[in-house]
Amino acid sequence: MTTRHFSAGPARLICLLLAWSAAGNAAAAATCKGTIYLTFDTGSQSQAGLIADTLRRHHAKATFFLANEKTVNGDFSLDAAWAPYWKTLVAEGNAFGTHTFDHVYVQRDLPDGKIEMKPQFGPQAGKKVSWTSQQYCDELNRVATRFHELTGSKLDNLWRAPGGKLTPNLRAAGAACGYAHVGWAPAGFSGDELPSQTWPNAKLLQQSLADLKDGDIVMAHLGIWSRKDPWAPAVLEPLLTGLEQKGYCFATLRDHPDYRQHVAEQR
Repeated sequence: MTTRHFSAGPARLICLLLAWSAAGNAAAAATCKGTIYLTFDTGSQSQAGLIADTLRRHHAKATFFLANEKTVNGDFSLDAAWAPYWKTLVAEGNAFGTHTFDHVYVQRDLPDGKIEMKPQFGPQAGKKVSWTSQQYCDELNRVATRFHELTGSKLDNLWRAPGGKLTPNLRAAGAACGYAHVGWAPAGFSGDELPSQTWPNAKLLQQSLADLKDGDIVMAHLGIWSRKDPWAPAVLEPLLTGLEQKGYCFATLRDHPDYRQHVAEQR
């Protein structure tokens, strides 16, 4: 009996690997009982590395909303020093939206059609300012411009207002410049901003595991200055493991039924 030895060329080998990968992805998708959409806003960045590593271990993709916030390193989250971090997350297939460059909170709609805003960072930090719809659009686009400078990639046309707070004029301003606003599910509020003395991590974990369901958007931060006992080191790993054990998979908002068409049209 003779044995034949086959030598596949590089092109054929790549095709085989792609086919195996596609089959594996299809099999994984078929076993999912539902999808959870993880999202992270910038913050102190104290947990940025831990969060990225945890997502990587679980082969979980997430959506990141970026603002130029002061970090525990003494710099800002959209400084050049953070370019490798964002580039790595891009290469791993995560999605990205704008959180306003200076982390600007809306105060109220004004009678003249303008919007009263209050930046947390930047030259007008802590001051109330009156902006037109176009000025707010420019603020959203500042993140898109900086993201491209840092990564060479395009920002997804997704937007989350700081605090998740909207007014009619603010929502209209974001929509007018092509951004879809993303909130989060009630069960998706991670609680990482709450005082750890009254909201311990064990309680937050238990609550999330009990309440999250298919299609929910989860919101957490890459670090919170005020929380004494950080959320991510204690909660993220067991949360992902627990959700996986329930049959959930994870995806970016590019795949969310409310946003996939909008993102695809803008890319």
